[in-house]
Amino acid sequence: MHFPDLPVLAPAYVGGVQLGALAALRHLPDAERQDFLRGCSTNVDQLAAGRWDTLLTSAVVVEEPMPLPYVLLLLAVLGYAEYAYGAWWAAGVFLLGHSAASLLVYGGLCATGADPATRSAVDVGTSYGFNAVLGALTAAVPSGPLRFAARAGLLVLGARPLLNRDRPTFTDVGHFAALALGVGLGSAVAGPRRAA
Repeated sequence: MHFPDLPVLAPAYVGGVQLGALAALRHLPDAERQDFLRGCSTNVDQLAAGRWDTLLTSAVVVEEPMPLPYVLLLLAVLGYAEYAYGAWWAAGVFLLGHSAASLLVYGGLCATGADPATRSAVDVGTSYGFNAVLGALTAAVPSGPLRFAARAGLLVLGARPLLNRDRPTFTDVGHFAALALGVGLGSAVAGPRRAA
């Protein structure tokens, strides 16, 4: 009997992030947990000090345990990306999207003169990478009007927080940047290696 190559990296990553959040919440006092989160953050103070390792650490840490619907969605998107394109492709798009969006946010905050609270804000999580992979997966939609509609629809949904608030947060900008980058990456790749 032949079993399909099931995703391994996606469940390991999602499970590890969730278990880490649960362990930190249960075992670390609040002040220590906040210090730990700030140390892993891609905020202005950290990057300005040359803490480039935070481009990786911020992708494997979350502030609170993720709600179950988001865990399932994250697992579905990353798992399908790994299944259809391979683990290296999925991990590469995730990390590239996360890092590039973090650096774009950093550059924007430096250019606009962020206040001290924003400069030291906790900025960790899976959402930038998730948005990048989701955008890139539009390459799996059949080419033509359907793929165009999928990409345009995702970008419109991603832009809504930027348009519906008087002052969008830097994470709103990061989410949209990661999604747009993912759509761009998806435009440059062929269809999935395996049929859906």
